[in-house]
Amino acid sequence: MQLLKLSTKVHRSETFAEFATEFALNEHDLVLTNDFLYQPFMKALNLPCHFVMQEKYGVGEPSDEMMNNILRDLKGVTFNRVIAVGGGTVIDIAKLFVLKDLKDVMDAFDHKIPLIKEKQLVIIPTTCGTGSEVTNISIAEIKSRHTKMGLADDAIVADDAVIIPELLAGLPFRFYAAASIDALIHAIESCVSPRCNPYTRVFSMAAMETIIDVFQKIAATNPEERHKYAADMLIAANMAGIAFGNAGVGAVHALSYPLGGNYHVPHGEANYQFFTEVFKLYHQKDPNGAIAPLEKELARLLNCTVDNVYEALDELLGKLISRKPLQEYGMKQEECRGFAESVLVTQQRLLKNNYVPFSVDEIEGIYTRLF
Repeated sequence: MQLLKLSTKVHRSETFAEFATEFALNEHDLVLTNDFLYQPFMKALNLPCHFVMQEKYGVGEPSDEMMNNILRDLKGVTFNRVIAVGGGTVIDIAKLFVLKDLKDVMDAFDHKIPLIKEKQLVIIPTTCGTGSEVTNISIAEIKSRHTKMGLADDAIVADDAVIIPELLAGLPFRFYAAASIDALIHAIESCVSPRCNPYTRVFSMAAMETIIDVFQKIAATNPEERHKYAADMLIAANMAGIAFGNAGVGAVHALSYPLGGNYHVPHGEANYQFFTEVFKLYHQKDPNGAIAPLEKELARLLNCTVDNVYEALDELLGKLISRKPLQEYGMKQEECRGFAESVLVTQQRLLKNNYVPFSVDEIEGIYTRLF
């Protein structure tokens, strides 16, 4: 049984200019990013790279449509290295673009072509949440199927991941909060996965401690306090990515997919909706397994008793962003059963990482309670 794998080299630069020099960016590089990052951090460097601005192709979560439109416009462009500078959307798109003979991304998601890495991949995260810079997973909204799909393969793992604290400076607080809550979920879900082991647990616990500590400091002061801890949060999200890249995440992510796919709720925010409700059910079904030491550690970090650890967690996270009923996103009561059935059929890749199995009735119960 493999315990830990990290194929990506992790670097740190203080500024994008420092990174550009160290990695010798040149005309054979494709840089996928956003204009709001390009203007303040890249434009003045006059780099000879081929730049693609993701938002030109749509907003929100990455989709098959968005990716294929970029692929179409890249026809005839020669590049040896793909450099992703952005959040989850940019990163998930860039991962697919290293594959050989990719003409339609659905061929990759449906495994209709061999997944062969043809280009180098460098990822620079500009949010502190996805951990995607060190995982082999790309997730997209498949518009024709009204769901999300994940592609997990070592062919799309980054060769290099670079932490650049400067790039967090302009991230609005709501996006920062949703992304970093997502990182916390990565750390905590992977801690109770059946694939968790002593090595991944080290990364989970370290990430969890840093994120909760920063959240407490922000809650005690104001949102601007976050800027003091930009590097800490990027590193914590990276460690959470290493943990879940090896141990996996489960029902929290699985249940969020229909909400994101049907109502375009951002990934981190969607996960947040289901986080503590899933863990309360885990505890109810088996309070004495791997969840017990996790709850004990959370109680220590949150300065509360084990009995009210999820209430304390909800209270802390609620000081960053409020959690909304699912109906406020447009979800309908009758969809609770359909979503539950869909999750059970389409998200086995994630559900196999559950702390304990969930039935369709139990999944429906979570949707109903949160409706």
